[in-house]
Order: sequence, then structure tokens, then C-alpha cells
Amino acid sequence: MSAIQKNVEQTSESYSASFTQGHLALPPAKKYLVLTCMDARIDPARAFGIELGDAHVIRNAGASAVDALRSIVISEQLLGTNEIILVKHTGCGMLTFKNEDAYGIVEKNLGEEAVAELKAKSLDFLPFPELEKAVEEDVAFLKGSKLVPESVTISGWVYEVESGKTRRVV
Repeated sequence: MSAIQKNVEQTSESYSASFTQGHLALPPAKKYLVLTCMDARIDPARAFGIELGDAHVIRNAGASAVDALRSIVISEQLLGTNEIILVKHTGCGMLTFKNEDAYGIVEKNLGEEAVAELKAKSLDFLPFPELEKAVEEDVAFLKGSKLVPESVTISGWVYEVESGKTRRVV
């Protein structure tokens, strides 16, 4: 067992010993979802004031609305959320490369067969060169999608990893 796995096991023991929230309902109580990046420097609960059971938190590389659409539809249509808070962040790794760079690294590290699989799946890593513009584009994507009802409130934000502040973009 790795050190990480041991930590999960030990933390689970101490967390579950005093856990009292097993009664919470499946749908989020405050009926919203937060889409943010998987970056380890972001603690969505603390940074955005989310208590256990309040909201769905969807995380992926770059807080991509395109990548998260399946989860967004499930959250809204099956579990009743009616607001989306999209939060990208400063210093995001998605600002540092292009698709060609990612494909090149995959080829170098995993070989041509892995690149062939990426191409067969038409995988776009969804990098972006400008942070605020990426927030605006993802909000526009969600607002333009037939899978997101017009009644859903959507806003776009930037979390500053340097200061911990979150500012609204759109």
C-alpha cells in the first residue's frame, strides 16, 4: 500500500468517527453547481463558501465547460440545480501549452499508439491562451447550449491563486 493510500485509510477512520452528515439529501441543498479547475491550489469549499451538501463541485483541467457538460446536465436535469458558478484561475496550466504540445508529450512518453488513440477519440486538451476570454467563452458556450435551460443563472469568475481572492468576470 502506498503512503497516499495509507493516508486515505487513516483519514477515513478519523473522519468517519465523528461524521454526522449522513442524513443529507442527494440533490444539493442550495441548488447550484461550481465548475472549477482540478488544480491542487484551489480548495473550493473554503474559497467559495461551500458547506457539505450545499452544491455540486465539478472539477476538470481548466474548468472546461465543454468537458463538464455531461456532469452539468446530470446536475441540472436529474438533481435540480439551477445556477452555475464557473471559476477558472490565475496560473492555470492550461495557459501554458497548445494541443500540439500535449500531443507531442504524449507521443514522447507513451508512444505513437497512444497518440493514435488520442486522434481516434478526437481529443482536444482544451488549452486557452487568455484567462478572462476563456471564462467569457465558456459562459457563452453554456448560455448557448440547448442542454442548459435559459432559466439557469450562469456567471464566470477568476480565482487568484496568489491572493485567494475570487473576482467576477461575467
